[in-house]
Amino acid sequence: MVIHFNVDGHLACGHKGKSLAASRELNRVKCRSCRNTDAYKQARKDQRNAARRLSRQKKTTTGAINWRAEWTDRLTAMPGLQRLPRGFAGQTFV
Repeated sequence: MVIHFNVDGHLACGHKGKSLAASRELNRVKCRSCRNTDAYKQARKDQRNAARRLSRQKKTTTGAINWRAEWTDRLTAMPGLQRLPRGFAGQTFV
């Protein structure tokens, strides 16, 4: 079955019918006419750019800049008094 690209309640390729399958998910669209429309290409481009922005944000937040704070947070979240390694500051218990 051919799945069309749904844009604002209409099919991107211009086909009409009540029994046509449509989706907003870009990976599910199989209609070649829908895939060649400007609306589909723009949506694909926006999806790709959003994924790139997200990957850049992940790289900056989990980079080498903040590793020390993440490590101390991880050590303080561990249960019990005898946790090794003990981190950067000296602890009174071992």
